[in-house]
Amino acid sequence: MQTKIKTGIIGAAGYTGGELIRLLLNHPNVVISFALSRSCNGQPINTIHTDLIGETDLVFTNEYSNNIDVLFLCLPHKESKVWIESNTISDEIKIIDLGNDFRLDGLFNKGEFVYGLSEVNEEMIKKSNYVANPGCFATAIQLALLPLAKEKLLNKVYTTGITGSTGAGQQLQATSHFSWRTNNISAYKTLNHQHVPEICKTLESLNKEKVQLEFVPWRGDFTRGIFTSSTLETFLSLETLYAMYETFYKDNPFVFISKNTIDLKQVVNTNKCLIHIEKQENQIVIHSVIDNLVKGASGQAIQNMNLMLGWESKLGLKLKASAF
Repeated sequence: MQTKIKTGIIGAAGYTGGELIRLLLNHPNVVISFALSRSCNGQPINTIHTDLIGETDLVFTNEYSNNIDVLFLCLPHKESKVWIESNTISDEIKIIDLGNDFRLDGLFNKGEFVYGLSEVNEEMIKKSNYVANPGCFATAIQLALLPLAKEKLLNKVYTTGITGSTGAGQQLQATSHFSWRTNNISAYKTLNHQHVPEICKTLESLNKEKVQLEFVPWRGDFTRGIFTSSTLETFLSLETLYAMYETFYKDNPFVFISKNTIDLKQVVNTNKCLIHIEKQENQIVIHSVIDNLVKGASGQAIQNMNLMLGWESKLGLKLKASAF
Protein backbone atom coordinates (compact mmCIF):
# COMPACT_ATOMS: atom_id res chain seq x y z
CA MET A 1 0.00 0.00 0.00
CA GLN A 2 1.31 3.45 -0.95
CA THR A 3 2.42 5.48 2.08
CA LYS A 4 0.82 8.89 1.80
CA ILE A 5 3.13 11.86 1.75
CA LYS A 6 2.45 14.93 3.88
CA THR A 7 1.94 18.34 2.34
CA GLY A 8 1.68 21.86 3.70
CA ILE A 9 0.32 25.01 2.08
CA ILE A 10 1.40 28.57 2.82
CA GLY A 11 -1.15 31.19 1.74
CA ALA A 12 -4.02 28.71 1.72
CA ALA A 13 -6.91 31.18 1.85
CA GLY A 14 -6.48 32.58 -1.69
CA TYR A 15 -7.83 31.25 -4.97
CA THR A 16 -4.79 29.12 -5.82
CA GLY A 17 -4.56 27.87 -2.23
CA GLY A 18 -8.22 26.86 -2.27
CA GLU A 19 -7.86 25.12 -5.63
CA LEU A 20 -4.78 23.31 -4.34
CA ILE A 21 -6.68 22.08 -1.28
CA ARG A 22 -9.54 20.84 -3.47
CA LEU A 23 -7.15 18.87 -5.68
CA LEU A 24 -4.95 17.52 -2.88
CA LEU A 25 -7.98 16.25 -0.94
CA ASN A 26 -8.71 14.01 -3.93
CA HIS A 27 -5.12 12.93 -4.57
CA PRO A 28 -4.74 9.23 -3.66
CA ASN A 29 -1.16 9.54 -2.35
CA VAL A 30 -1.39 12.75 -0.33
CA VAL A 31 -2.61 14.11 2.99
CA ILE A 32 -2.70 17.81 3.89
CA SER A 33 -0.90 18.36 7.19
CA PHE A 34 -1.60 22.06 7.46
CA ALA A 35 -3.07 24.98 5.53
CA LEU A 36 -1.45 28.18 6.77
CA SER A 37 -3.17 31.54 6.52
CA ARG A 38 -2.26 34.54 8.61
CA SER A 39 -5.57 36.29 7.94
CA CYS A 40 -7.83 33.27 8.58
CA ASN A 41 -6.02 31.56 11.45
CA GLY A 42 -8.40 29.36 13.48
CA GLN A 43 -11.23 29.37 10.96
CA PRO A 44 -12.49 26.14 9.36
CA ILE A 45 -11.30 25.93 5.77
CA ASN A 46 -14.83 25.43 4.46
CA THR A 47 -15.93 28.82 5.80
CA ILE A 48 -13.59 30.48 3.29
CA HIS A 49 -13.57 27.86 0.51
CA THR A 50 -17.26 27.08 0.81
CA ASP A 51 -17.21 24.46 -1.97
CA LEU A 52 -15.28 22.24 0.49
CA ILE A 53 -18.19 21.87 2.93
CA GLY A 54 -18.37 18.17 3.78
CA GLU A 55 -14.96 17.51 2.18
CA THR A 56 -12.61 18.36 5.06
CA ASP A 57 -12.52 19.29 8.73
CA LEU A 58 -9.20 21.12 8.38
CA VAL A 59 -8.80 24.46 10.11
CA PHE A 60 -6.51 27.26 8.94
CA THR A 61 -3.41 27.60 11.09
CA ASN A 62 -0.70 30.21 11.53
CA GLU A 63 1.93 27.67 12.61
CA TYR A 64 4.46 26.15 10.23
CA SER A 65 5.73 22.59 10.74
CA ASN A 66 8.68 20.79 9.12
CA ASN A 67 6.86 17.47 9.50
CA ILE A 68 5.95 17.39 5.81
CA ASP A 69 7.40 16.10 2.54
CA VAL A 70 6.20 18.82 0.12
CA LEU A 71 5.58 22.52 0.75
CA PHE A 72 3.43 24.64 -1.57
CA LEU A 73 3.83 28.42 -1.51
CA CYS A 74 0.64 30.20 -2.65
CA LEU A 75 1.69 33.67 -1.57
CA PRO A 76 1.30 36.97 -3.43
CA HIS A 77 4.12 37.77 -5.84
CA LYS A 78 7.37 38.86 -4.22
CA GLU A 79 6.44 37.30 -0.87
CA SER A 80 7.71 33.72 -1.32
CA LYS A 81 11.40 34.62 -1.08
CA VAL A 82 10.75 36.71 2.02
CA TRP A 83 8.84 33.84 3.64
CA ILE A 84 11.55 31.28 2.84
CA GLU A 85 14.29 33.52 4.23
CA SER A 86 12.26 34.20 7.39
CA ASN A 87 11.56 30.55 8.26
CA THR A 88 13.68 27.47 8.92
CA ILE A 89 12.77 24.81 6.34
CA SER A 90 14.16 21.29 6.52
CA ASP A 91 16.54 20.36 3.69
CA GLU A 92 14.46 17.22 3.09
CA ILE A 93 11.33 19.16 2.11
CA LYS A 94 10.51 19.68 -1.56
CA ILE A 95 9.21 23.19 -2.32
CA ILE A 96 6.88 24.28 -5.14
CA ASP A 97 6.42 28.04 -5.44
CA LEU A 98 3.29 29.25 -7.25
CA GLY A 99 4.45 32.88 -7.15
CA ASN A 100 6.88 34.60 -9.50
CA ASP A 101 9.85 35.03 -7.15
CA PHE A 102 12.02 32.27 -8.63
CA ARG A 103 10.84 31.96 -12.25
CA LEU A 104 13.67 34.01 -13.77
CA ASP A 105 16.42 33.70 -11.17
CA GLY A 106 15.94 30.47 -9.24
CA LEU A 107 18.87 30.87 -6.87
CA PHE A 108 18.31 30.94 -3.11
CA ASN A 109 20.19 29.90 0.01
CA LYS A 110 19.35 26.18 -0.25
CA GLY A 111 19.94 25.66 -3.96
CA GLU A 112 18.12 26.55 -7.16
CA PHE A 113 14.53 26.45 -8.35
CA VAL A 114 13.85 24.70 -11.67
CA TYR A 115 11.30 26.37 -13.95
CA GLY A 116 8.27 24.09 -13.72
CA LEU A 117 7.04 23.89 -17.30
CA SER A 118 7.08 20.11 -17.63
CA GLU A 119 6.54 20.17 -21.38
CA VAL A 120 10.19 21.26 -21.75
CA ASN A 121 11.77 20.68 -18.32
CA GLU A 122 10.35 17.32 -17.24
CA GLU A 123 13.70 15.62 -16.61
CA MET A 124 15.03 18.58 -14.61
CA ILE A 125 11.84 18.71 -12.54
CA LYS A 126 12.15 14.99 -11.72
CA LYS A 127 15.62 15.60 -10.26
CA SER A 128 14.86 18.82 -8.41
CA ASN A 129 13.73 19.55 -4.85
CA TYR A 130 12.67 23.10 -5.73
CA VAL A 131 10.31 24.08 -8.55
CA ALA A 132 9.04 27.50 -9.63
CA ASN A 133 5.57 27.10 -11.11
CA PRO A 134 5.05 29.11 -14.36
CA GLY A 135 2.55 31.97 -14.53
CA CYS A 136 -0.92 31.33 -15.92
CA PHE A 137 -0.65 33.50 -19.05
CA ALA A 138 2.93 32.28 -19.44
CA THR A 139 1.76 28.66 -19.46
CA ALA A 140 -0.91 29.20 -22.11
CA ILE A 141 1.33 31.26 -24.41
CA GLN A 142 4.39 29.04 -24.10
CA LEU A 143 2.43 25.87 -24.83
CA ALA A 144 1.07 27.56 -27.96
CA LEU A 145 4.56 28.46 -29.22
CA LEU A 146 6.94 25.74 -27.99
CA PRO A 147 6.80 23.56 -31.15
CA LEU A 148 7.67 26.58 -33.32
CA ALA A 149 10.51 27.54 -30.99
CA LYS A 150 11.92 24.01 -31.17
CA GLU A 151 12.09 24.35 -34.96
CA LYS A 152 13.65 27.84 -34.58
CA LEU A 153 10.74 29.48 -36.38
CA LEU A 154 10.01 32.33 -33.97
CA ASN A 155 10.90 35.96 -34.54
CA LYS A 156 8.11 38.45 -33.93
CA VAL A 157 4.88 37.29 -32.27
CA TYR A 158 1.73 39.28 -31.54
CA THR A 159 -0.37 37.76 -28.75
CA THR A 160 -3.67 38.71 -27.19
CA GLY A 161 -5.11 36.89 -24.21
CA ILE A 162 -8.17 37.17 -22.00
CA THR A 163 -8.42 35.91 -18.43
CA GLY A 164 -11.14 35.49 -15.85
CA SER A 165 -11.48 37.52 -12.65
CA THR A 166 -9.84 34.84 -10.49
CA GLY A 167 -6.57 35.73 -12.23
CA ALA A 168 -6.57 39.00 -10.28
CA GLY A 169 -6.44 37.23 -6.91
CA GLN A 170 -8.99 37.00 -4.11
CA GLN A 171 -8.36 40.42 -2.59
CA LEU A 172 -11.07 42.77 -3.81
CA GLN A 173 -10.03 45.49 -6.26
CA ALA A 174 -11.98 48.08 -8.23
CA THR A 175 -11.64 45.98 -11.40
CA SER A 176 -12.80 42.74 -9.74
CA HIS A 177 -16.15 44.01 -8.41
CA PHE A 178 -19.09 42.23 -10.05
CA SER A 179 -20.62 45.58 -11.00
CA TRP A 180 -17.42 46.50 -12.89
CA ARG A 181 -16.66 43.12 -14.46
CA THR A 182 -20.07 42.09 -15.68
CA ASN A 183 -20.74 42.92 -19.34
CA ASN A 184 -17.31 44.55 -19.45
CA ILE A 185 -13.89 43.85 -21.00
CA SER A 186 -10.70 45.89 -20.69
CA ALA A 187 -7.03 45.70 -21.60
CA TYR A 188 -4.38 45.97 -18.88
CA LYS A 189 -0.57 45.97 -18.64
CA THR A 190 -0.46 46.42 -22.42
CA LEU A 191 2.96 45.35 -23.80
CA ASN A 192 4.24 45.28 -20.21
CA HIS A 193 2.86 42.13 -18.58
CA GLN A 194 5.05 40.52 -15.91
CA HIS A 195 4.91 37.09 -17.59
CA VAL A 196 6.63 38.21 -20.80
CA PRO A 197 10.24 37.79 -19.52
CA GLU A 198 9.67 34.18 -18.42
CA ILE A 199 7.91 33.38 -21.72
CA CYS A 200 10.78 34.79 -23.78
CA LYS A 201 13.42 33.08 -21.63
CA THR A 202 11.93 29.64 -22.29
CA LEU A 203 11.20 30.23 -25.97
CA GLU A 204 14.65 31.69 -26.66
CA SER A 205 16.35 28.70 -25.01
CA LEU A 206 14.80 26.57 -27.77
CA ASN A 207 14.65 29.11 -30.59
CA LYS A 208 18.34 30.10 -30.13
CA GLU A 209 17.48 33.62 -31.24
CA LYS A 210 15.69 36.54 -29.63
CA VAL A 211 11.89 36.35 -29.64
CA GLN A 212 10.00 39.65 -29.82
CA LEU A 213 6.69 39.05 -28.07
CA GLU A 214 4.11 41.84 -28.19
CA PHE A 215 1.45 40.86 -25.65
CA VAL A 216 -1.87 42.58 -24.93
CA PRO A 217 -3.75 40.96 -22.01
CA TRP A 218 -7.46 41.49 -21.39
CA ARG A 219 -9.74 41.20 -18.37
CA GLY A 220 -12.84 39.13 -19.12
CA ASP A 221 -16.32 39.18 -17.61
CA PHE A 222 -16.11 35.54 -16.44
CA THR A 223 -14.52 33.91 -13.41
CA ARG A 224 -11.93 31.43 -14.67
CA GLY A 225 -10.07 30.41 -17.79
CA ILE A 226 -7.55 31.87 -20.23
CA PHE A 227 -7.84 32.12 -24.02
CA THR A 228 -4.77 33.32 -25.95
CA SER A 229 -4.22 33.92 -29.67
CA SER A 230 -0.70 34.31 -31.05
CA THR A 231 -0.16 35.64 -34.59
CA LEU A 232 3.02 35.29 -36.64
CA GLU A 233 4.23 34.75 -40.16
CA THR A 234 5.20 31.41 -41.69
CA PHE A 235 5.16 29.79 -45.10
CA LEU A 236 4.61 26.31 -43.68
CA SER A 237 1.35 24.63 -44.64
CA LEU A 238 -1.38 24.06 -42.09
CA GLU A 239 -0.92 20.30 -42.48
CA THR A 240 2.79 20.62 -41.71
CA LEU A 241 2.10 22.78 -38.67
CA TYR A 242 -0.43 20.34 -37.24
CA ALA A 243 1.98 17.45 -37.77
CA MET A 244 4.72 19.44 -36.00
CA TYR A 245 2.48 20.14 -33.00
CA GLU A 246 1.17 16.59 -32.76
CA THR A 247 4.73 15.23 -32.81
CA PHE A 248 5.93 17.68 -30.16
CA TYR A 249 3.10 16.85 -27.75
CA LYS A 250 2.57 13.17 -28.61
CA ASP A 251 3.81 11.93 -25.21
CA ASN A 252 2.29 14.75 -23.17
CA PRO A 253 -0.76 13.81 -21.05
CA PHE A 254 -2.33 17.26 -20.82
CA VAL A 255 -1.79 19.12 -24.12
CA PHE A 256 -4.17 18.31 -26.97
CA ILE A 257 -4.13 19.55 -30.56
CA SER A 258 -7.57 20.18 -32.04
CA LYS A 259 -8.38 20.75 -35.70
CA ASN A 260 -11.78 22.01 -34.59
CA THR A 261 -12.32 25.38 -32.96
CA ILE A 262 -11.77 25.42 -29.21
CA ASP A 263 -13.42 27.23 -26.30
CA LEU A 264 -12.91 27.79 -22.58
CA LYS A 265 -15.59 25.39 -21.39
CA GLN A 266 -13.57 22.48 -22.73
CA VAL A 267 -10.80 23.06 -20.18
CA VAL A 268 -12.30 24.83 -17.15
CA ASN A 269 -11.84 22.66 -14.04
CA THR A 270 -9.18 20.54 -15.78
CA ASN A 271 -5.39 20.47 -16.14
CA LYS A 272 -5.67 20.40 -19.94
CA CYS A 273 -4.41 22.80 -22.57
CA LEU A 274 -6.11 22.75 -25.98
CA ILE A 275 -4.41 24.21 -29.05
CA HIS A 276 -5.98 25.11 -32.42
CA ILE A 277 -4.22 26.61 -35.46
CA GLU A 278 -5.65 28.77 -38.23
CA LYS A 279 -3.89 30.04 -41.37
CA GLN A 280 -4.61 32.70 -44.00
CA GLU A 281 -1.94 33.09 -46.70
CA ASN A 282 1.35 33.35 -44.77
CA GLN A 283 -0.20 34.40 -41.44
CA ILE A 284 -1.00 31.86 -38.73
CA VAL A 285 -2.84 32.20 -35.44
CA ILE A 286 -2.25 29.67 -32.65
CA HIS A 287 -5.08 29.61 -30.11
CA SER A 288 -4.62 28.04 -26.69
CA VAL A 289 -6.99 27.61 -23.74
CA ILE A 290 -6.34 26.61 -20.12
CA ASP A 291 -7.95 26.96 -16.71
CA ASN A 292 -5.90 29.69 -15.02
CA LEU A 293 -6.35 28.11 -11.57
CA VAL A 294 -5.61 24.51 -12.60
CA LYS A 295 -3.16 24.14 -15.50
CA GLY A 296 -2.19 27.78 -14.93
CA ALA A 297 -1.51 27.32 -11.21
CA SER A 298 -2.54 24.60 -8.73
CA GLY A 299 -3.01 21.71 -11.17
CA GLN A 300 0.38 22.36 -12.73
CA ALA A 301 1.87 22.48 -9.21
CA ILE A 302 0.47 19.01 -8.50
CA GLN A 303 1.71 17.79 -11.89
CA ASN A 304 5.17 19.00 -10.85
CA MET A 305 4.86 17.34 -7.45
CA ASN A 306 4.00 14.05 -9.16
CA LEU A 307 7.13 14.30 -11.31
CA MET A 308 9.34 15.23 -8.35
CA LEU A 309 8.12 12.17 -6.46
CA GLY A 310 8.39 9.76 -9.40
CA TRP A 311 4.64 9.33 -9.84
CA GLU A 312 2.47 9.33 -12.96
CA SER A 313 1.91 12.91 -14.16
CA LYS A 314 -1.88 12.51 -14.20
CA LEU A 315 -2.17 11.18 -10.65
CA GLY A 316 -4.89 13.14 -8.87
CA LEU A 317 -5.54 15.21 -12.00
CA LYS A 318 -7.99 13.09 -13.99
CA LEU A 319 -10.56 15.87 -14.10
CA LYS A 320 -13.47 16.47 -16.44
CA ALA A 321 -14.61 19.87 -17.66
CA SER A 322 -18.20 21.04 -17.21
CA ALA A 323 -19.39 21.38 -20.79
CA PHE A 324 -22.48 23.41 -19.93
